[in-house]
Amino acid sequence: MFEWIGLIGLFCGLGLLIFLALRDVNIIFASVLCALVVIVSNGLPFAESITQSYTIGELGAFTFAGRFFLLFAAGAVFGKIMGDSHAATSIAMALVRSLGAHRALWITVLACALLTYGGVVVFVVIFAMYPLGLRLLKEADIPKRLFCGAIALGAGTFTLTALPGTPSIHNVIPTLTLGTDLFAAPLLGLFGGGLMFAMGMAYLERERIKAKAAGEGFEAGPRDVIPDYASIEKDVPHPALAILPLVLVIAIILAPRLAGSFGVDEGNAIVAFASAQPVLWPSIALIIASLVALALYPAMRKNPLQRMGLGTQDAIMPLMATSAVIGFGGVVAQTQGFAMFTDFVAGPALPPHLSMFAAASTVSGITGSSAGGLQIFMATMAESYLALGISPEELHRLAAMASGGLDSLPHCGAVIAMLTITQLTHKQAYKEVGVVTVVVPIVATLLTIGLAMLL
Repeated sequence: MFEWIGLIGLFCGLGLLIFLALRDVNIIFASVLCALVVIVSNGLPFAESITQSYTIGELGAFTFAGRFFLLFAAGAVFGKIMGDSHAATSIAMALVRSLGAHRALWITVLACALLTYGGVVVFVVIFAMYPLGLRLLKEADIPKRLFCGAIALGAGTFTLTALPGTPSIHNVIPTLTLGTDLFAAPLLGLFGGGLMFAMGMAYLERERIKAKAAGEGFEAGPRDVIPDYASIEKDVPHPALAILPLVLVIAIILAPRLAGSFGVDEGNAIVAFASAQPVLWPSIALIIASLVALALYPAMRKNPLQRMGLGTQDAIMPLMATSAVIGFGGVVAQTQGFAMFTDFVAGPALPPHLSMFAAASTVSGITGSSAGGLQIFMATMAESYLALGISPEELHRLAAMASGGLDSLPHCGAVIAMLTITQLTHKQAYKEVGVVTVVVPIVATLLTIGLAMLL
């Protein structure tokens, strides 16, 4: 009887978290409230669950925040500089000149992908791309709902979980548990990332053609301010200078691996340090690129420390929101219901690769966070799948990709933030976002798993 009460309480806590997120209730408050529901209904030790499991345990909110603070802060500082200097705008405008404004969806996806693969955090990319995106949409007469889909595809799918080398949190988390590096299973990552991009663009282009045939076009929101290209171009750096810091981030991250490939002594202090610091090394890459950007862009040389300080401040809320969801997951992981779920998915009913996919996807869907779900999966289930014969490199790449599907259900914080910024509702735009961030990544990950099983 008590087991059933605990399971009901667990589902109530999860359902309440989704409900509150959809109602735009602060996710930190919501996670604490829902954790209390799970604690009381499952008879968990109250004081220990709040002061340990939720906060400073292995899956605690502050454990995660402390472990990844520098990476979040470095990414936010880099994004602040790239945004304030109009370097992000320069990259987008270069794509406009190359492809034409009528290819607004392609430009949006490619620009967002370049920025996020270079280390700019998703929230900064949305803010940086939105003003220019409005101008593109108006010229091409494309509905805003498709712009949401394009941002979601470029900034929230293949560059975060699939492509090898990206300094995203999703690519860093597995390194701490598995001892891999950011380029783990590169062929699988490139295959899966290519599938996500191709399927996502095919869907968005099909929807654009359907919208045009139906006479649906661009409609500005009540607070939308559409910039003029002429006024923007005066302030943007040359595209070659704009993209240089992004290239530098990837080059620094890649340097230790290249050094090993060219026979540089593995005992070399820098190579050894980079290999042993999967969180600190990409953070250093982002900081170096930020300093280079400050030197390259004259507009950034005024009050540079204040700008970097504001960038650090921008990291706090995304970091705490992600950490709070992980803290809730830390409480859930202590329940008997979660143990039953773990035993079920890791059992003999499914092949190990498919079982891993089901586990990582479900946990990410429960938390509404790919980073949160991946952290919980790595801490509680990764060892089981290594024991079942999945190599660390495969587990790194496939689990990261699997975490990026069900995480984008309607209660996902990033989805809610994007819809708020673009002044659209779930009813107006979630279908496009859901297809490119849920359906497409799931299909691509399953096909990549199929390739891994064949190889």
